[in-house]
Amino acid sequence: MPVYNAAATLERAVASIRAQTLTAWELIAVDDGSTDGSAELLATLAHAEPRLRVLARPHGGIVAALNAGLAAARGELVARMDADDESHPERLAGQVALLDARPDLGLVGCGVRHGGEAAAQQGYALHVAWLNSLVTAEEIALNRFVESPFAHPSVCFRRELVARHGGYRDGDFPEDYELWLRWLDAGVRMAKVPRDLLTWYDPPTRLSRCDPRYALAAFFQVKAEYLARELRRRGRAEVWIWGAGRLTRRRAEALLAHGVQIAGYIDIDPKKAGRRTAAGLPVIAPEALPPPGERFVLGYVTSRGARELTRAALAARGYVEGRDFLMAA
Repeated sequence: MPVYNAAATLERAVASIRAQTLTAWELIAVDDGSTDGSAELLATLAHAEPRLRVLARPHGGIVAALNAGLAAARGELVARMDADDESHPERLAGQVALLDARPDLGLVGCGVRHGGEAAAQQGYALHVAWLNSLVTAEEIALNRFVESPFAHPSVCFRRELVARHGGYRDGDFPEDYELWLRWLDAGVRMAKVPRDLLTWYDPPTRLSRCDPRYALAAFFQVKAEYLARELRRRGRAEVWIWGAGRLTRRRAEALLAHGVQIAGYIDIDPKKAGRRTAAGLPVIAPEALPPPGERFVLGYVTSRGARELTRAALAARGYVEGRDFLMAA
């Protein structure tokens, strides 16, 4: 659990771990040079809880703090926690049970509960609902290029994966999403306990809201890198993009830097079909798609409900997700 100026929520987070039904745990709290009294509060909490171990470091950012925690971890399994969230009592027991029952899985998450007002934070609430809809390893793998399939503080993974595939990387990208993409690219299977076992809060100071590494452009770039790797593995150097809008084209064009060629675009708008983009690429209607096998399609549509409509339209033409098309964003 990295901690940086989290005195207002820290006691609640630690209490939620102390309340776990699984009692064989060690909580490594990495104080990242806090200046708000978090370090003193951690010392007090550790005095009352021998399973809480505090690592004090100069402020170096979340990646350095996370990797320091990984290096200090002594258990075979590592669970993530944030200092402003709350684990439910059955969280660790449920995740350990799933990992014990499924040796094929390297990482498991869980359902998360929206820690806020759904009406006031509608976008966040919709994202939580989407996260919770992905449970199986197949669902997570198929949707990994849409958005990060896990709430970072909700995961538990086998520590051996760090030695095998590397820990968190520092860069101009979201460190958790890059880790999931890298491990999935290496063949690590991931799933979730299908229950809400973490309350995930979204305060205005959360890094995902105020750090440029979590801006949309950063997500597009890191997705493009690993999506291109997946396409190369499939022998797909050329793709068709579903969605010919300007925003969709801009996102898809991030693939070009990684050697993927865009052959053309597919769009349901009859005003666009039959035309060419500014780059001279054709835009066709869905009805003009050939039978499956001849083309590989990436669905880049982002408006609400469009992804489901795209999936249905491709399936109606015999295209199979994962074989003939993938969804991205």
